[in-house]
Amino acid sequence: MITSNIKEDEFNSIDTNTLFPAQRSTHPVKILILYGSLRKISYSRLVAEEGGRILARLGAEVKFYNPSGLPLVDEENANHPKVKELHDLVKWSEGMVWSSPERHGAMTGVMKTQIDWVPLSDGAVRPTQGKTLALMQVNGGSQSFNTLNQLRILGRWMRLLTIPNQSSTPKAFTQFDSDGRMKPSGNYNRIVDVMEELMRFTLLTRDIKDTLVDRYSERVETAAELISRVKNDK
Repeated sequence: MITSNIKEDEFNSIDTNTLFPAQRSTHPVKILILYGSLRKISYSRLVAEEGGRILARLGAEVKFYNPSGLPLVDEENANHPKVKELHDLVKWSEGMVWSSPERHGAMTGVMKTQIDWVPLSDGAVRPTQGKTLALMQVNGGSQSFNTLNQLRILGRWMRLLTIPNQSSTPKAFTQFDSDGRMKPSGNYNRIVDVMEELMRFTLLTRDIKDTLVDRYSERVETAAELISRVKNDK
């Protein structure tokens, strides 16, 4: 027999009205794209730009963040213009794309610095919680998934709804023409797959993201803090 120490009045049943709202947002999906290289010819940026074009064709409003000039974490505070720009874009977005090269078997410092500057909480707001995320990486050599695996861990840690599909482009320097456009290939088709999936997940979840990440344990903790505060104020 399964027993529980939870009292009947301590939690509510799942509210299906919040999971299936009658009113749905109609504005274009808002997607922020981050890339992890400052090189003049940056393949992570070129892949990200291809993803942005696809998303725009699918009806999204797309914004890019240029990481040039972003200080190291703790080198400056959140009032730095580049940090504030990043924070504002994350708050604006309903979903994100992270595109990073693989360097020494890992994501680049440029990519990690951007992610590290995004706070898990900003006052009463969690800027990333419940938003969607798509992951892409580029490789100088053979295909690898090290960076994707690391990014997926970070996405989960930041409570982002990281979509199942992902893109890893091998020998990225061979995948683009002289105009910086990606050549037709299975690798390009995979990026289309990922962007389509990101759009679907974002459309499905953007109106219910708070419900999807609502946690009983945090409700209990919040209630305990409130009771403690009331007692201390007496």
